[in-house]
Amino acid sequence: MLKDSPEFTDHIGYWLRRVSNAVSSGFAAKLETLDVSVAEWVFMRLLYKRDPIPPSQVAEVMALTRGGVTKIADRLINKGYLVREDDPEDGRSQRLKLTAKGNQIVPKLAALADKNEAEYFAHLSAPEKRQLMALLQKTVEALGIDTVPIT
Repeated sequence: MLKDSPEFTDHIGYWLRRVSNAVSSGFAAKLETLDVSVAEWVFMRLLYKRDPIPPSQVAEVMALTRGGVTKIADRLINKGYLVREDDPEDGRSQRLKLTAKGNQIVPKLAALADKNEAEYFAHLSAPEKRQLMALLQKTVEALGIDTVPIT
């Protein structure tokens, strides 16, 4: 019996997870209307209006294996959002670049992200949003969390 033990609802992690699950699933549902996954959105946002970059750099930023990057890149290539091109400085290497179609859809996806955030956090005032963001960023920094959430 856990008479003297706190309830699971007494933990900050419980409330973070509950909010995170709702926000994440809401965003994923919005992206699905445009046949894009959260991982694909993060991938494309990383490449948006940037010079082509090697897959290894994408892997590093997204904390993915090269195989994971290849899998997402292949899906985006099949959708016409991404191309692989030879690296002009090293013919054995490739770089990734958004197509015109990819660059066109990123602002639409960003608008969905903004809409999702507004839906889930509209009840907070601007100072409360800034405070929540600052507390979460402080926690990420203190814990050395360096992964990008893609699910």
